[in-house]
Amino acid sequence: MKRAAGRQGGGSSDAAAPADQGQLRSSSSCRSIEIQHDEEGDITQKGYEKKRSKLIGAYFPQTPGMDPSMGQERRTPVTPSSSSRYNRRRSSGSRDERYRSDVHTEAVQAALAKHKERKMAVPMPSKRRSLVVQTSMDAYTPPDTSSGSEGEGQGNGDEDVGDGEEEDGGGGGGTSSSREGSISMEHWISRAVHSSTTTTSSTASSSSSTRSGGSGAAAGRLADVLAQHVHISAQQHLRHHRHHHRHKTENHSAPPDVTGYTNNTANTTADGIQVERAPPGGGGSAAQRQTPKYGNAELMETGDGVPVSSRVSAKIQQLVNTLKRPKRPPLREFFVDDFEELLEVQQPDPNLPKAEGAQMAAMRGEQLGVVTNWPPSLEAALQRWGTISPKAPCLTTMDTNGKPLYVLTYGKLWSRSVKVAYNMLHKLGTKQEPLVRPGDRVALVFPNNDPSAFMTAFYGCLLAEVVPVPIEVPLTRKDAGSQQIGFLLGSCGVTVALTSDACHKGLPKTPTGEIPQFKGWPKVLWFVPESKHLSKPPRDWFPQIKDANQDTAYIEYKTCKDGGVLGVTVTRTAMLTHCQALTQSCSYTEAETIVNVLDFKKDVGLWHAVLTSVMNMMHVISIPYALMKVNPLSWIQKVCQFKAKVAYVKSRDMHWALVAHRDQRDVNLSSLRMLVVADGSNPWSISSCDAFLNVFQTKGLRPEVVCPCASSPEALTVAIRRPLEEGATPPSRGVLSMPGLSHGVIRVDSEEKLSVLTLQDVGSVMPGALMCVVKVEGVPQLCKTDEIGEMCVCTVATGTSYYGLAGMTKNTFEVFPVSNNGTPISEFPFTRTGLLGFIGPAGLIFVAGKMDGLMVVGGRRHNADDIVATALAVEPMKFVYRGRIAVFSITVLHDERIVVVAEQRPDSTEEDSFQWMSRVLQAIDSIHQVGVYCLALVSSNTLPKTPLGGIHLSEAKQLFLEGALHPCNVLMCPHTCVTNLPKPRQKQPEIGPASVMVGNLVSGKRIAQASGRDLGQIEDNDQARKFLFLSEVLQWRAQTTPDHILYTLLNSRGAIASSLTCVQLHKRAEKIAAVLSERGHLQDGDHVALVYPPGIDLIAAFYGCLYAGCVPITVRPPHPQNIATTLPTVKMIVEVSRSVCVMTTQLICKLLRSKEALAAVDIRTWPPVIDTDDLPKKKPPLLYKPSNPDTLAYLDFSVSTTGMLAGVKMSHTATSAFCRSIKLQCELYPSREVAICLDPYCGLGFVLWCLCSVYSGHQSILIPPSELEVNPALWLSAVSQYKVRDTFCSYSVMELCTKGLGLQTDSLKSRGVDLSRVRTCVVVAEERPRIALTQSFSKLFKDLGLHPRAVSTSFGCRVNLAICLQPHRLGKLADQGTSGPDPTTVFVDMRALRHDRVRLVERGSPHSLPLMESGKILPGVRIIIANPETKGPMGESHLGEIWVHSGHNASGYFTVYGDEVLQSDHFSSRLSFGDTQTVWARTGYLGFLRRTELTDASGERHDALYVVGALEEAMELRGMRYHPIDIETSVIRTHKSITECAVFTWTNLLVVVVELDGSEHEALDLVPLVTNVVLEEHYLIVGVVVVVDIGVIPINSRGEKQRMHLRDGFLADQLDPIYVAYNM
Repeated sequence: MKRAAGRQGGGSSDAAAPADQGQLRSSSSCRSIEIQHDEEGDITQKGYEKKRSKLIGAYFPQTPGMDPSMGQERRTPVTPSSSSRYNRRRSSGSRDERYRSDVHTEAVQAALAKHKERKMAVPMPSKRRSLVVQTSMDAYTPPDTSSGSEGEGQGNGDEDVGDGEEEDGGGGGGTSSSREGSISMEHWISRAVHSSTTTTSSTASSSSSTRSGGSGAAAGRLADVLAQHVHISAQQHLRHHRHHHRHKTENHSAPPDVTGYTNNTANTTADGIQVERAPPGGGGSAAQRQTPKYGNAELMETGDGVPVSSRVSAKIQQLVNTLKRPKRPPLREFFVDDFEELLEVQQPDPNLPKAEGAQMAAMRGEQLGVVTNWPPSLEAALQRWGTISPKAPCLTTMDTNGKPLYVLTYGKLWSRSVKVAYNMLHKLGTKQEPLVRPGDRVALVFPNNDPSAFMTAFYGCLLAEVVPVPIEVPLTRKDAGSQQIGFLLGSCGVTVALTSDACHKGLPKTPTGEIPQFKGWPKVLWFVPESKHLSKPPRDWFPQIKDANQDTAYIEYKTCKDGGVLGVTVTRTAMLTHCQALTQSCSYTEAETIVNVLDFKKDVGLWHAVLTSVMNMMHVISIPYALMKVNPLSWIQKVCQFKAKVAYVKSRDMHWALVAHRDQRDVNLSSLRMLVVADGSNPWSISSCDAFLNVFQTKGLRPEVVCPCASSPEALTVAIRRPLEEGATPPSRGVLSMPGLSHGVIRVDSEEKLSVLTLQDVGSVMPGALMCVVKVEGVPQLCKTDEIGEMCVCTVATGTSYYGLAGMTKNTFEVFPVSNNGTPISEFPFTRTGLLGFIGPAGLIFVAGKMDGLMVVGGRRHNADDIVATALAVEPMKFVYRGRIAVFSITVLHDERIVVVAEQRPDSTEEDSFQWMSRVLQAIDSIHQVGVYCLALVSSNTLPKTPLGGIHLSEAKQLFLEGALHPCNVLMCPHTCVTNLPKPRQKQPEIGPASVMVGNLVSGKRIAQASGRDLGQIEDNDQARKFLFLSEVLQWRAQTTPDHILYTLLNSRGAIASSLTCVQLHKRAEKIAAVLSERGHLQDGDHVALVYPPGIDLIAAFYGCLYAGCVPITVRPPHPQNIATTLPTVKMIVEVSRSVCVMTTQLICKLLRSKEALAAVDIRTWPPVIDTDDLPKKKPPLLYKPSNPDTLAYLDFSVSTTGMLAGVKMSHTATSAFCRSIKLQCELYPSREVAICLDPYCGLGFVLWCLCSVYSGHQSILIPPSELEVNPALWLSAVSQYKVRDTFCSYSVMELCTKGLGLQTDSLKSRGVDLSRVRTCVVVAEERPRIALTQSFSKLFKDLGLHPRAVSTSFGCRVNLAICLQPHRLGKLADQGTSGPDPTTVFVDMRALRHDRVRLVERGSPHSLPLMESGKILPGVRIIIANPETKGPMGESHLGEIWVHSGHNASGYFTVYGDEVLQSDHFSSRLSFGDTQTVWARTGYLGFLRRTELTDASGERHDALYVVGALEEAMELRGMRYHPIDIETSVIRTHKSITECAVFTWTNLLVVVVELDGSEHEALDLVPLVTNVVLEEHYLIVGVVVVVDIGVIPINSRGEKQRMHLRDGFLADQLDPIYVAYNM
């Protein structure tokens, strides 16, 4: 062992000398540490590499034709000049708590070497350049932290620890063989044999992929990845071949389905070898990766040589291929999550290691032998020494130069403590109302460099019988964790804080000079107990010195895993007994000199250097942290100078001493009889102990002097190794198997030599204590001898409670362990120590981890510290800035997931980060057999710190979960980690529609069908009915009511811009008809494109076309600011609709011929353009009258959400039927006024704007939505001003009002806006009602009198422009004749919906989705729900396609651009069973019908239609149907900066695009949050997360997202994303 440890001096030495210590960096002296005491003489780097690869190389699968000894060379460039190399190693200061054993470094490198041949298969994320800016070097200054108490907790490692390959090859100078050599040879050899049978075939087959041009390497890489599916042992060889051929034939422009990738691992377990499985993250070094990072996409090829242009597709392809590699063996059982939704749950595998030993007995420590002269209490001891030997030194403090600053004698300590006690009790507050009474708690806030002030204050409190609560100095008002400390102070009722003069001056002050209240703190009085400020106690006043009793002596704070701070109360008896136990086990004698480097406010530092030292009148030399930073050898120098007998250190103090040490002549450590290692139970302490001993043995350090100890805030000192007598048994170590530990069992030999954990014992049980080990979960039952559990101790010397928390206290301090038969093993309660471990041979205690660092993933337990150690051993080790890594777990989808966050060096490149990340994933996968869910890198010095410079873990976790960590790199691996997703739904062989129908009848379910009122039975005095054509209706109105105003157009100020009476409209239409026949020479039935802004010209032009017998097509004019994108759409509609001329205004005419227009389209190909601004005075000779009402009246063109341009044909019959239906539903009469704020170009918007007024005669107040951008209040003011009862708007208008007027409701109210007359406000839409928006709109404007039930939605689609339109009649208006029911909202189970089933649930139940009905079905409309595949009718509880039959159905598509065949049955489908005669139109929307309990005026029960989403937008994933909007809603909720989101699929990968409203540095915070929420709520793994700027997600005029456009833009690499993350 000595040899292995010898090199440790070099390996670990690397935790570099503190930066500010220039004098220690001369290269000559450093070299001596390099590989010391190597019995085979000195060994050079190269020699060492050769030697190491000889030893280990034999066991690694080699790449053919590679010399084994070159293995290392290939990965480790040897720096040419050795001295420069050593200087580089020295340069960075680092000061944290992480040391690692060589074994570990070796293991990590071996694990990575296994994957060396793997080419990197992880697609790198793409970043916008602005995000890749290097941090300036000033971020590189070491964080200025103070001493290192336990607060450093997990997560402040040491950056360079055991520097591994980067500089010195990472092995043990040829010596590692002592342990590593025993890697079971058969194992490696069998591995090599197995892999060779298949690797050859894989290389052969991969070469078949064509390698062309510059993309060869990339294509080859992809091919290799493809070929690497699962090549395991020969019997699978055949399957592999088939597998590969299938890939060759499959066209990869649509890569293969990756959703079923678990099945090909089914029998890998049989062979028990999974060598070829590359771990998450691909592998290998980045040097072989040639993915272009920025700039133009290189043409890449997929595995079978099909070129895929654009870097995005190439990356996704790469991702798909990576994901095709099988995951862990599939799990067998599932648990049922309150529905048939099956989530897999890990079942115990019969082959897992189980504990087999006998029941472990409780272990008793030696008797606590009470020595006669032990004092009855600590105050008595202080009084005794202060009076007997007042001159004896008690404490010597050092300044930052290492010079003694001050010596506190026992006399001074006694007199000052008495003074403090007197002043605290008598001089604070008034005589009648003292501020502090005996028993009260006070805070002690002292900096780390002032132990003497702390000691006097602490003993002053003890003498005054006041309870001290020592805490850290709060550095800023918002210090991480200081808020939690504030809660502790508050709950302890602290009102006074004692502090030193210097500290008091340093606290932050308000301008008036007062100390502000810290966040979360109670109001405290700051009191400086320094002699010069205190008054002398009167002669007759003496503190009462009692014997130790059960009163609380002090409260030590402890930070929990969740960041909460608890106060552990320690009684006076416990404090005294603990000091006695320490005195006995450490054999302390009077007046010994001891050196303390630890934090004296808590833990080992407090117990030995403040309490036990006074009991034994010892002399403490206190080394402040600041001195350690400047001179890491200071503590060793003080030990020599003062011939100290005992020293208290942490691993890192030994570590720095090694780094800084150069053959000092004068170092002599022979005086030490004990070197207490406070964190001796940590997994990385063993290597520091070994290395330290190795170097300093020549300087008089005896091996038996190193005494690791284990402690916890609750149980105080748990165990400590005693200084050995000559000839006693030497300390032992355990080399345990990591997989065994993860199952909670101890296995000393492990077949997987890579994953072992080496532990050292921490001595035996404390005197007077009884220790046992109990199971971690459930009843505290004793463990077996080969089982890991939580240690519990039963002794007087432990804490007694968590202050003020009775429940937690009971669970921790009052545990009664039971044996197998359930009987308690003792009548006294035990205290849980929070440490995991076991009692080894000869009663030695071994600690394997802390309960706080425990993460249970998939039923296996992993220790955060071990994972940190593995990550730190990964090359290049210097990558992690000062070893600052945080590891924690978060719960996602019923299991814990591991998150690793590391600070990266300021100078590291993207490439470095990515390479390091993928190596870490591999190393953790190989050594711990657990996947990392998320690996994030943050800039140096940005993780939240504890007051002592460690990482504040719970704060870091909190920031991660809130999306406030701002990482600069993120790699998520949900595909590899999440193995408990529900089983993909298998599609059942289709049951025939007939059986479905019978089944529904048998189970008593209605067939889902519904209809509006029957048009035939409605008697109304509708004069317009006698006309077949709208043009005739207009002529009739122009004659009968010539001056009745039909249209009023408002401008942005709300003033009337223009209006039209019946006769004016008729006359203008006549003139336009004349122009058409004269200038345009048009024939009947010619198509005319009307390109007008929303307004009156558009209406006149429309009727002009009807008068001339032409077919109008309304087209939205191009946007003058955005011609390049809007003009091509105009051109396309004009071309597709076969328009023979374009009518427009002069302004737009100019625009169509402008320079910008020329750049966008070829303007020479426009049909003739007629402007209608100045019309001739002529009338046409004769108005056209169509011969057949079924001829075309107009064409309605719109772009669907999937980006399809579709025009539908509306006949005269349909148009008139439509107008009549709306008239009846909305009760429109000439006396009514209706406000319309819609785009008048297609669908219901066009019908309401242009047609309804002419048919029904009501006045339409027209408000162009574009004017609202100037004046958001325009629409609502108009509604109020004209006392409108019915108004129509779009979602974009509603959103504009909600966002734009949210804060202005009061000012609107004061301007007299009153919405109380509105009885219907209908949102015109072709989508699922946006319930959140309508609700927030209703709530917001309730103050202005808007009735919440007035807001409703309509539903229309291409085949039928309005199916539902619901004006609900409100109660007080019901007496005016009609009463529609309320709009109803139902809650459906989102999981059932994915299976096309409708299951109603209560509001607020988990997975519930609120759906609002889409309005009342229009008169004359019949609806049925049909199965889109089988075309059979569906039952009410099923989700199906909405089919509609009505007189105003459109008569067909005019043309669907580029996709005619598919749509032919949309207008004329018949059911395959049941009523097979009726001709239905298919809407292309999924929905369901429900009978509501509501009745309408005629007493009929009212059928509600619920629209769920468009069929073509729905995504089929894992066999289930998902609607993008549901996933988007979840995503938008996760973070305040996500303003909009759109999702789509690409080859079965879910792509989520989010718009970021915030700084670009927040972009990466969103990746984990988005992945988490989609997993948690939708059981889907996000494949790609794309973060873009606001406004990138395209939205059409109806405010609907154009997801397919977005998808095309993404694949063509046109989005300019801020960040693209490819989840593994």
